[in-house]
Amino acid sequence: MEILYLLIPLSVVLVFFVLLGLWWAIDKGQFEDLDAEGERILRDS
Repeated sequence: MEILYLLIPLSVVLVFFVLLGLWWAIDKGQFEDLDAEGERILRDS
């Protein structure tokens, strides 16, 4: 039972970092043009 006092705050911190990373990626435009990279690979020869 005592392990929950450690695991619950650690999971909340982990979720915070995941959400922070997702916000950073969206803010920097990582998801703006998803098709361009796939097409670039096909056109590259």
